[in-house]
Order: sequence, then structure tokens, then C-alpha cells
Amino acid sequence: MEFLNFLARYRTPAADAVFQGITLLAQETFVVAVICWLFWCSQKKLAYCLGFSYFTSGLLVQGLKITFRVPRPWILDPSFQPVASAVPGATGYSFPSGHTQSITALLGTLGFYFKKNYQKLVCALFIFLVGFSRMYLGCHTPQDVLVSFGVSILCVSLCWHFLYKKEIFHKRNSLVSVFMAVVCLGLLAYTLTLYKHSIIEFHYAQDCVKACGAGAAFAAGYYITEKWIPFHAPDSVSGRIRRFLIGIFITLLLQTGLKPLIGESLPASFIRYFIVVFWVITVYPFLFYRKEKQHSQQSDS
Repeated sequence: MEFLNFLARYRTPAADAVFQGITLLAQETFVVAVICWLFWCSQKKLAYCLGFSYFTSGLLVQGLKITFRVPRPWILDPSFQPVASAVPGATGYSFPSGHTQSITALLGTLGFYFKKNYQKLVCALFIFLVGFSRMYLGCHTPQDVLVSFGVSILCVSLCWHFLYKKEIFHKRNSLVSVFMAVVCLGLLAYTLTLYKHSIIEFHYAQDCVKACGAGAAFAAGYYITEKWIPFHAPDSVSGRIRRFLIGIFITLLLQTGLKPLIGESLPASFIRYFIVVFWVITVYPFLFYRKEKQHSQQSDS
């Protein structure tokens, strides 16, 4: 808390706005949009690596949150005042930092992928800036940020070396999918147990259940898509942009439209996130794969 109080003394309205903008880079919608672009339109293999890094680190961070149940800084110290505009986005427990996990999974993976040193440096810089912004805004302590970074970069490193670079699990998609599904179901059971015994409140349980739904969909979708839906990115830039815009529009529509339709109960939250991610990784690719196949058949005839 001493470091957060130190930063609070040097806040200005301009800096508040800047760091609030920087922290938006780690928002779920932005990261999902990057994964979608890579998966549908550019680098499917890289998108898989990024997806596994993002979802596995997210599941681990959510598990740590409900295990240690550390309150936010302003709850730990009622005299401490965070930046007011940052509070609505600070859901869940404080330890570890979800925003740090998100940006580390994204830019950590891209940092491994990029070849040039300046590109790697930019990725590292923005990981640092997002982590720092969470402390400047008063949403996380240094411990929250550092532990989240450590957990996330470990997941990124493992996914990069074993799934992307060395391809140890190439043609063993079922093993990867089963492992991730087991992790999701394990965390789901753990979350529901804590909630049933009133150890955690509903909104804390809901964050974990959403992560489990998304992770389970990614695990199932990865296996199905790799085995039966060998789609390709469009050749033209306009085709890629069109595919991305249509897909991301429907993704956001599902994410927001399903909530009032099915509610916000724990089962509904699991189902909603499962549907959204399954659409991204399996349903939408199947639609344009079928179109590709029909076009190819027409050309042959």
C-alpha cells in the first residue's frame, strides 16, 4: 500500500486519462479481437498459441483469486482513494491482476513471435505500462501485478515452446483439448464448491465460471476445428477485412445479446461464454469453410 499511496500523490487529471487509456489494451474485447483477426484472417497457428496462453493463464489467475480472496486496495485500506473512473472495471478479487494476465498473454506471445528487437521491446514496454497503470489507478498492488506476470509469462513460454515452436503435440490435438477441458472442469467444480459453502460471493464465482465456459469452448473447438474444418484465410485484404468485421460483429452481438435472453445465473454465464468462444473457433470457421468448399466444387465442374 505504501507504493500505491506514493503514486497517488503524483496523480494528475491528464495522467489519469492516459493510464486509463493504457489499461484498456488489456480489456477482454481487445484481446479477443486480436485473436479473432489472427485466427480467421492471418496466422491460425499463432492464434491457437495465443488462445491457449490466454485461456490457461486466465484460468490459473482466476483460481488464485478465489483461493487467496485478497480484497481490492481501497477495501484493505479505507483511507486509500483509487482513480474513480477505474473502479467499475475492477471486478473480482485483487490478487493476482487480471489485466496484467491478459496483456502478458497477448503481448508476451507476440513478443516471442516477432523477430526484430524493437518489436519485442515495444511488447515488453506495453506489458510494463499496463501493469504500472493498474497500480497508478489504485486497482492493484505490486504483488498482484508481479505474481500475475510471473504466472502468465510461464504459460506463454510453455505454450510457445511446446505448441508453437517444437510442435510436440502436433497431431495429438485430443491430448491438448482433454487437458484443458479437465482444467476447466476442475476449476468449475472448485468454484461451485466455494460458492455453495458461501466462501465466495456470486460475482466472484461468476468471473470464474465465465472463464471456465470460455476455456471449455476453446478446448472443444480446437479439437473439432483442427480435425474437420481445414479452412484458409482469404487471399485478398478486402476479403480478410470483410470476414473479420462480419465475425466480430456477430461475436459482440452474441456476447451482449445472450445476457438478457438467458440471464446471468452461473449456468447461464457458463453457457454464454461457451457459445461465444465456440462461435469464434468452430461455428464461424465452419461457415466460411463450407463456402470455400462449395466454391471449389463449382470451379471444378
